[in-house]
Amino acid sequence: MSEHYKVTENDQSKRIDKLLTEVIEEASRSQIQGWLKDGIVFVDDKAVKSNYKVQEGDTITWHIPEPEPMDILPEDIPIEIVYEDEDVIVVNKPSGMVIHPAAGHYSGTLVNALLFHVKDLSGINGVERPGIVHRIDKDTSGLLMVAKNDLAHQSLAEQLSKKTVERKYEAIVHGEIHHEYGTIDAPIGRDPKDRQRMAVVDGGRDAVTHFRVLRHFTDFTLVECKLETGRTHQIRVHMRYIDHPLAGDPKYGPRKTLDLNGQALHAKSLGFEHPRTGEWKKFEVEPPAEFKETLKYLETKEV
Repeated sequence: MSEHYKVTENDQSKRIDKLLTEVIEEASRSQIQGWLKDGIVFVDDKAVKSNYKVQEGDTITWHIPEPEPMDILPEDIPIEIVYEDEDVIVVNKPSGMVIHPAAGHYSGTLVNALLFHVKDLSGINGVERPGIVHRIDKDTSGLLMVAKNDLAHQSLAEQLSKKTVERKYEAIVHGEIHHEYGTIDAPIGRDPKDRQRMAVVDGGRDAVTHFRVLRHFTDFTLVECKLETGRTHQIRVHMRYIDHPLAGDPKYGPRKTLDLNGQALHAKSLGFEHPRTGEWKKFEVEPPAEFKETLKYLETKEV
């Protein structure tokens, strides 16, 4: 599978291996250096080395190697299917469940469960990620749309690209936000100090999160976040950037936080145009028990 990227003015003179770690969020710098060494990354149709410094207007093309196929087995794991028809499934994913098999998680994933419960899934993303159009983090709960065929997959992916899918989340964040609404427009890329994390960085990919305050607590705030883009860890990174990291977040939050099994983040609302009928479909689900119990605990701490 070939992908392309047009170098912008902001990218000027960056090493190509560094730039591609920002562009290809799922690949590490060492992986990309391996691709460059293997001659599968091209600039204007010419193979280049890792130390090549890109120029504005360069067209970078890379051919992602096909992963070794894994034996992905259906597993009888209970999942909450909110909606299903011949094209689309909407699932309420529990916190703690990984979306698809990968290193360290070969079973117990949403894909394993879907393969058991659903006869057909889109094959565009290969055998490891059948039907998966977008993702939410392991410890984030809530709504996820899944494509049952390639027509649906292409339509939903295009809607995500055009930013017409409506995705709203609820989050409990540290600190008291003193204004009712806000927009965070800050580019996200890999954290240069820690390649396992994302951060707001110069030259990162455009990322926009809108938020509004739902409720104030002592030392915490309940907010609704609406995604305009869908970068890796976007809400978690953006809220940390404005000094209001998510409660319970093991990667981006403070050590002293609420006693939670991961970040207090729930994908509560999902809206999209049906791939076949064009009808606008919208779904909402309540947060899981742990999230609700945390809100009740915060109520008792109010002055």
